Amino acid sequence: MANSTVEKLTPTRVKLTITVTPDDLKPSIAHAYEHIAQDVQIPGFRKGKVPAKLIEQRFGRAAVVQEAVNEALPELYTNAIVENDVKVLGQPEVDITEFPLEDGAGLSFTAEVDIRPEITLPAFDTLEVEVEPIEVSDADIDERIAELRERFGTLESVERKAKKGDFVTIDLSATIDGNEIDAVSGVSYEIGSGTMLDGLDEALTGLKAGEETTFTSPLAGGEHEGENAECTVKVESVKVRELPELDDEFAQLASSFDTIDELKADLRGEVERTKRFEQGVQARDKVLEVLLEQLDIPVPESIVTEEVTNHLEGENRLDDDEHRAEVTESTRQQVATQLLLDEIVESQEIQVGQEELIEYLIMSAQQYGMDPNTFAQALDAQGQVPAIMGEVARRKALATVLESATVKDTAGNVVDLNAAVDTGDDEDEAQAADGENATPVASEDADADAADKPAKKAAAKKTTTKKAASKKTATKKVAAPAEAADAAPAEAADADSAEAAEKPAKKAAAKKTAAKKTATKTAAKKTAAKKTAKKAVDGE
Repeated sequence: MANSTVEKLTPTRVKLTITVTPDDLKPSIAHAYEHIAQDVQIPGFRKGKVPAKLIEQRFGRAAVVQEAVNEALPELYTNAIVENDVKVLGQPEVDITEFPLEDGAGLSFTAEVDIRPEITLPAFDTLEVEVEPIEVSDADIDERIAELRERFGTLESVERKAKKGDFVTIDLSATIDGNEIDAVSGVSYEIGSGTMLDGLDEALTGLKAGEETTFTSPLAGGEHEGENAECTVKVESVKVRELPELDDEFAQLASSFDTIDELKADLRGEVERTKRFEQGVQARDKVLEVLLEQLDIPVPESIVTEEVTNHLEGENRLDDDEHRAEVTESTRQQVATQLLLDEIVESQEIQVGQEELIEYLIMSAQQYGMDPNTFAQALDAQGQVPAIMGEVARRKALATVLESATVKDTAGNVVDLNAAVDTGDDEDEAQAADGENATPVASEDADADAADKPAKKAAAKKTTTKKAASKKTATKKVAAPAEAADAAPAEAADADSAEAAEKPAKKAAAKKTAAKKTATKTAAKKTAAKKTAKKAVDGE
């Protein structure tokens, strides 16, 4: 039987010493002889029937012992971990101190490995955090109204010089040393948005339709990224956005409400729900911050170093010392957060249900702009479902802490985070989910703006809000680079939306029908996604 001991080197690293007696090693050595016999061909002997003595003569005892040790080491190491209740992180560094070359000799080796540090959690009901109070101002409503008016605005051609805020249709080309690098035509762009090339806004300002100019700008992407290019831009048309009057007719056009007062009242409720959700996110973040400050969790430096190196290699910035310092600090914080949440998961015996996992998969797919079916299948193919389950468990862990902690606003009032729960029906939930994915543009058929009730893009965090309040989705991934949207396409879409809005929009009754159809399609897609996700969970 193998004997093992543990020596604590640092709060985050241990050394396991494992000793195996000759008798316990015999089965592994015998199996090694059998394995080698299956792989060699010796005249006069059938495959797999070569005697052990002859194998030793041909290949040496060292080869046999090496085969036996290589086979036995993983199981011996795993058994030692379980026996000593070691919570390992990463791969061990193994050093064989005694190699059984001679008959009667045993095997000894050491394994140094990073471990999860011991964390003594405080009583969660002793935690207290302060958040900003919920205040819905007239300015908030005016902002939402302004967004709606822009969405349903029309573009009118003007015969004057272009200025900031105008929408222009342009042809754009870039050359380096006389060679054309890239060119686009018929692109709609809002002057002042700054979402394309540096210097483009200045170049367009003052131009009329039919005029062109040149300017120099560094390219933002491609193989010539960072290189200065000579750019030529020609203005095809100049348009200004005309906004609809703020009256009952507009309310009927932009929403399902009959009057502008009803629309404003609904927007006020949406703003309040959004701010309540943001308040819950703020409370979550501050609770986590307080825990990290109180506990001062030691972090395995080898893991931090590996993560930082991988990150910098991906950015091709290994020699950027200043950036390295920033990434190192961020990574250390991320690792400490994960260690803390894993400790809470274990101490609170948190389990992840299948439905919770499926919900998370669907929400994640929406965040990354992917079809839920495709997203679930990709995760399953890559073997990432267990990692996703771990992430969901950590979110639940933080939610558990938040449930017990005291949350007050700056005025001293206790905040009831359960007030963020939305009690809408399934159809509302489907529409909200669809609204999160809808692009902020008015399509030709106007069904996109119909399916989105006024500004549902922001307020339609219904589904998300519901889950945050129920404490099922209490934290976001620490690193979420995919959430950063590409600004240029977004602005181009905005310009296209205004252009599309030139076409007559359908009335509210027609839009309601379109909205219902959209909601139905969304519900069907979610059902299909759940089936796929369930298969991924079940390992089918």
